[in-house]
Amino acid sequence: MSLLDRIAALGTRVRAGVAYIGYGARLFLRLCLLALGAWRRPRLIIDQIHFIGNYSLSIILVSGLFVGLVLGLQGYYTLQRYGSEQALGLLVALSLVRELGPVVAALLFAGRAGTSLTAEIGLMKAGEQLAAMEMMAVDPLARVLAPRFMAALIAMPLLAALFSAVGVIGGYLVGVQLIGVDTGAFWSQMQAGVDVYADVGNGLIKSVVFGFVCGFVALFVGYEAKPTPDGVARATTTTVVASSLAVLGFDFILTALMFSV
Repeated sequence: MSLLDRIAALGTRVRAGVAYIGYGARLFLRLCLLALGAWRRPRLIIDQIHFIGNYSLSIILVSGLFVGLVLGLQGYYTLQRYGSEQALGLLVALSLVRELGPVVAALLFAGRAGTSLTAEIGLMKAGEQLAAMEMMAVDPLARVLAPRFMAALIAMPLLAALFSAVGVIGGYLVGVQLIGVDTGAFWSQMQAGVDVYADVGNGLIKSVVFGFVCGFVALFVGYEAKPTPDGVARATTTTVVASSLAVLGFDFILTALMFSV
């Protein structure tokens, strides 16, 4: 292959990549507009919140509990070096509310609910259900994708809040009940040090953004999956990888913006 052929092949790939990104951006904007209109059929959104949120609840709660237990142990032995064991509650709460709660919950959400959404949409495409809707003049984006997108946006902050709450309970069990940190100091330090707007609000903003990201990636990959068993399988794997990388990347950007303000 000559140099000109290599340059032409590279240009073709770049052009295809830019076109793919542009198509994804247009689909994202259309989904955002259709998601607002999806409230005309609230039952569809409620069913999807149950499917996405309730089925992810068990892994979120169990993971949050164990993360809180580990934070309690690691935090106590770290603070003990500086004689600050009484600040264990503050350390656990800030770690969960600011960072671990939204991020870990989003990663678990991508692995559990995201793959389910991708597989569901991919199988509907493979079974020509989406094409049948178009033949009946029913927009599959408005009827199928928009309610799921809105449900992911609602369920993600709730799951992140539950993850943080259960994690705090896990830190309390280890720090107070197992190690012996004073109960009053544990809760008072947490109450005095955690700010509703600066800490809880930042965590809420992160979880909302992660809901946008995970929901859109799962639906977009499923909608563009090849209508074959191998295509659906590859799409579910792509959803986990792309969602996880996107969550970590947006987490860095949001953290840098929040701490720079």
